[in-house]
Amino acid sequence: MRDKNFWVLLILLLAGVVLGGFIGSLTEGVPLLSWLGYGDRFGLNTPLVLDLGILVITFGLSIKITIAGIIGMALALLIYRWL
Repeated sequence: MRDKNFWVLLILLLAGVVLGGFIGSLTEGVPLLSWLGYGDRFGLNTPLVLDLGILVITFGLSIKITIAGIIGMALALLIYRWL
């Protein structure tokens, strides 16, 4: 277990979230699978703007967690344990 790389876990988790979110958005219109797209979005509704005169910096973060994304993360953890 010690020889496993943290970056591999991080990449697998990100891939699981992205693929799960993609599958969740694809199945929103399918009646039998629409529950996979159920979730909530949280974060900053309006971005924060820092105006320094010659430089304007905009900060924003929004995350949407869906059932399919959670399933994707769980599958990524199982794949990581299998590696």
